[in-house]
Amino acid sequence: MSSKIDNKQATATSDDTFFDVEKGGASSDAKSTDVWHVLDTQATMERLDTTRNGLSSAEAEKRLEEYGPNKMSEKERKSLIRRIWEQVNNVLVGILVVVAIVSAAKAFTAKTTEDAITNWLEVALIIFVITLNAWIGIMQEGSAEKAADALKAMLSSEAEVLRDGKATKVPAENIVPGDIVVVKLGDRIPADIRMIDVSNLACTEASLTGESLPIDKITDAIDAQNPADVPLGDRKNMAFSATLVSQGRGVGVVVETGDHTQIGTINALVNNVETQKTAVLEQIDRVSMVIAIFVIIVAIITFCVAFFQTGLGPLDAVGIALVCAVAMIPEGLASIVSLTYAWAVSNMAKKNAIVRVLPAVETLGSVTVICSDKTGTLTKNEMTLTAFVTSSARFQFNTDSTERTSTNFTRNDSYLGTRSKGAGAAGDAALAPMSEGDSVPVKNGESPSMEYFQKAMAGGVLCSNSVLGKNGGREGEIGNPTEIAITRAAYFSGVEVEQMRSNIPAIAEVPFSSEYKFMATIHEPSAEVDGAGYDGQYIVHAKGAPDRMVALCSHQAKAGLLGEENKEPIDADYWMEQVSILSSYGLRVLALTRGEVDKSKVSAGENLKADFVNGQGPWLTMVGLCAIMDPPRPECVDAIAEAHTAGVRVVMITGDHKDTALAIGDMLGLVDETYSKAVTGPELDAMSDEERRHAVMTTNIFARASPQNKIEIVEALQAEKQICSMTGDGVNDAPALKKANMGVAMGKEGTDVAREASEMILADDNFATIVTAVKEGRVVWDNLRKVLMVNTPINNAQGLSVLFGMIFGLKAPILTPIQVLYCNLICAVTLGFVTAVEPAEEGIMLNPPRKTGKRLIGRFLLLRIIIGSIVLVACTVWSVFWAIDLGKNLDEQRSQASNTLTFSAISICLSARFAYNSAFSMNLFRGNPFCWYAIAPLVVIQLLITYVPGLNSVLFGMAAMDGIQWGIVALMMTITFVVMEIEKMIRKRLKAIGYDVSDRQLDPRFDDVNQ
Repeated sequence: MSSKIDNKQATATSDDTFFDVEKGGASSDAKSTDVWHVLDTQATMERLDTTRNGLSSAEAEKRLEEYGPNKMSEKERKSLIRRIWEQVNNVLVGILVVVAIVSAAKAFTAKTTEDAITNWLEVALIIFVITLNAWIGIMQEGSAEKAADALKAMLSSEAEVLRDGKATKVPAENIVPGDIVVVKLGDRIPADIRMIDVSNLACTEASLTGESLPIDKITDAIDAQNPADVPLGDRKNMAFSATLVSQGRGVGVVVETGDHTQIGTINALVNNVETQKTAVLEQIDRVSMVIAIFVIIVAIITFCVAFFQTGLGPLDAVGIALVCAVAMIPEGLASIVSLTYAWAVSNMAKKNAIVRVLPAVETLGSVTVICSDKTGTLTKNEMTLTAFVTSSARFQFNTDSTERTSTNFTRNDSYLGTRSKGAGAAGDAALAPMSEGDSVPVKNGESPSMEYFQKAMAGGVLCSNSVLGKNGGREGEIGNPTEIAITRAAYFSGVEVEQMRSNIPAIAEVPFSSEYKFMATIHEPSAEVDGAGYDGQYIVHAKGAPDRMVALCSHQAKAGLLGEENKEPIDADYWMEQVSILSSYGLRVLALTRGEVDKSKVSAGENLKADFVNGQGPWLTMVGLCAIMDPPRPECVDAIAEAHTAGVRVVMITGDHKDTALAIGDMLGLVDETYSKAVTGPELDAMSDEERRHAVMTTNIFARASPQNKIEIVEALQAEKQICSMTGDGVNDAPALKKANMGVAMGKEGTDVAREASEMILADDNFATIVTAVKEGRVVWDNLRKVLMVNTPINNAQGLSVLFGMIFGLKAPILTPIQVLYCNLICAVTLGFVTAVEPAEEGIMLNPPRKTGKRLIGRFLLLRIIIGSIVLVACTVWSVFWAIDLGKNLDEQRSQASNTLTFSAISICLSARFAYNSAFSMNLFRGNPFCWYAIAPLVVIQLLITYVPGLNSVLFGMAAMDGIQWGIVALMMTITFVVMEIEKMIRKRLKAIGYDVSDRQLDPRFDDVNQ
């Protein structure tokens, strides 16, 4: 077989278009070789060397061996050893390992059993800390493998193919290019197939293309200058792997299998996208590196002081230096960061935002652009009748009502009465003028009776094969979404749909076909619906595409009222103008018509042909137009407005047509003077990188977007230094969800693929929940800064207190290694948790998003950390010298140091709870009950390690304290609190005169201004 497609057969494919049958589909130049839709059926069959009778079993076996099974390849998975190594491969862990080795050496050479036990306990604690942090890190890793597994779960398990000229069922994995596949209602398409025969076939492709309606399939070749530019949703002669047949049946030839299918391409994109590391994790790494350098410097200085000034031996000097190192390493920082995330995750879960990857919470707070899929995310993913237009009135339907009442329809003659601004129509076309005070059937602003809609919408109810779900909902519904939309609207206007169908059954039918675009049913006349005067006649209800139906009508029903007295000659121009107006909003429009026919012309149960309706010229009566759409979620409008207030842009990316996307965007508030246009996927493909980057910053609506387009949009936004969140629910969203800084999937209507590729899931599928999550993300950032304000001075004070104590003449370290580890793991983590769970400060959503490149520690936070460290060190060392003056021994001095440091740290924590406001208020005692839940046990633990015999002397190297020592602790605690509050007062004054004391502006000394 030839590997190069002739340009004539490929309908003007590009010169570099290749197809490699030997590899089972498109060659590696995938984008330029995607040409099956432009080939006619004969050329397709020839290229695949197959016939309509299918392959022989022998040929199928040969091709299976040649092409491989019809399944997607898997990405190499990380081993447990590799995951563990990634968690422990850092400088801080390395220092802890060195300390553990030295402690073990000291345990082996210890002269007393007590010293040996103490050193072995140090080793055990250090190993525990390293193990705990590694376990937390592994548990927080993303689940890329699960996303790929979810894609595989969508594939069909078996398929009906023609082998040796006979229909047979085979495992879907055994399908090969060239197989002839038979599909019918309810089947999942087993591979990418080119349709060669269809019978009213339509496939639901929303999860792949974003199309909210089933796509009617054809067999004709698609005429395209560049085949690759045809969006998936427009390749109507193709059926794609993993999509569902929603109506009809068909026969197709397999053209792509496994990784070469469209869903296989998505699988490759999911596997190849690298997970983004959040800003906080990157900054924690950077902070850890700075701390490591500082720790090493302090340890070297401590060794020198101990060896040269104090005169200790080399091993003892090294031991003291390592005590300083252990003291200043923030062993508890990883734990408290995780606790901060976990608390935010818990809060968000209560508000229907489920976070799958803890560090991603912080990313939400810095999001500048939310890229959202349309179908099912910004819209309901539920085709709904939104307007009913008659010859002189239009009725707006309440799409959100759950009550069954005719007041769900309200006459509103201005509703959708002019062309959508987003559609780009020239000028406004208003509704045909109505007479002054027109009140047929009701006045403007009023609602007609249920009986009116029972008659006017009878064609939509009776000329339909749809079945409503339970209580008019989606559960258990069957049929075409547009038919269901009309039936549901009638149901919620009070019409007893099933009873009406039972009383007036169809006796004959013209089935719908995409060829003639209408459907008709014949019924006995009903006095309740049709009125009197139809003796010897049947009533014909016909609904379909307006352009076809208007041409078949000779009359129109005045204001939608039935009866001979309400018939008037049709104004075809008026109806087509209304269709044009409604279509400009992206609405799908169906016309309801009716007519009468002599009973002698129709037999009960007769299968009627299309010419029964369109073979006798204009003879029907136009009743009204049903405008149907997948409507925006009402809460999304408010959520988008709030996002804009918070400085967050919302971008809609969809597979729908450009006009539909613009219309929905206009309703949602995404289209304005600044962002007035939409860009399509093919237009994006034709752009350079620079043009694409400009487009994503000036456009809020992207239509006919492919999965690759979505990733390109995200990458272009990221190149423009935007922090990008991507929301979606379909298979086609998965790669972009994974590529974005924050992927958000739908929990109810979303696919498993999208959920597994995301960092967060919306349990209520509510876009508005994202705004709540953004707020929580901002709280996380603020609270992490507060955590650093508490933890860093505590860690610094432990090591520096030992160093400065020796500089000022002490012969032994004032804190033991176990005291240090206890302070790191218990004191620092407990007090850090207090600030980690602080509620949001007022006005947090009035601030713009955090600037890209902004780091946790800015100049003012660093200044606060330095002040806190100095105060803690000064108070701790001072208290020890005070204890010496009181004649206290070494264990009592260490008790003094430990308690002074811990209680002064409590003062740091209480002050840090409020970033700008004074802690000298009643707010100190309310707002965060966990503050006192944390401090109370900490105080109890301090008392236990100070007074419990054995625990204090053997394990912690401490002794009981007297009242004078506790008085010293109280004094130092008060001094620390007052100093930190004075700093806050000064900072507040500076803010009042224009200084950036919140560290919001980029500072090249601290921030990555080039990021």
